Amino acid sequence: MSKPVLYGYWRSSCTWRVRIALNLKGIDYEYKVVNLLTGDHKTPEYLALNPKALVPLLDFNGKLLTESVAIMEYLDEKFPDKNPFFPKSPEDRAIVRSLVCAITSNIQPIQNMRIIKHIGQGDQDKTAAFARHVIDLGFEGLEKDLQKTAGKYAFGDTITMADIVIPAQVYNALRFGVDMTKFPTIWRIYEELEKIPEFVKADAWHQPDTPPTERKTSE
Repeated sequence: MSKPVLYGYWRSSCTWRVRIALNLKGIDYEYKVVNLLTGDHKTPEYLALNPKALVPLLDFNGKLLTESVAIMEYLDEKFPDKNPFFPKSPEDRAIVRSLVCAITSNIQPIQNMRIIKHIGQGDQDKTAAFARHVIDLGFEGLEKDLQKTAGKYAFGDTITMADIVIPAQVYNALRFGVDMTKFPTIWRIYEELEKIPEFVKADAWHQPDTPPTERKTSE
């Protein structure tokens, strides 16, 4: 099997999730940068691979896989014995999936770059205010759900896919000025996840294309 190739961007929430998933599964991969700010995702070469002009794209042994949740579920099904992303019972799996969807369906897509650029029309304050509103609204419900399900992590004391999607969304919350003191459970889980090497290796501050000004120089 050839080494998988992940096409992504350092700050892309969806790419971030897949990096974590690959790390948790212990999969070595090649990373190819698709710079969203310079339009790499709209080049003919990239559109031939992913006509949706989005990241991430995972080339896994010649299979071109898109959409972060679908990719993560594929990796979990392909490598079920290494750090499984879901609990065993159908009921618990449904709860974890609902936590995942709370971010990947109800928050992140509404405040992603394409949407907020359209909303803001070049007005940075308007852009940030809209993103902040969307995240605040979504986190209000997620916080209450996590208060019911969380142990050390989002669902009990074992890492699940719900944890994989949290770090990038908290990063966006901080980026747009969300007051995280209103969401203590989300923040506590985020801080726990920051201690895990597979998560740190995947975060936005440690990528080949992370700008020097955004890198963490000390741990």
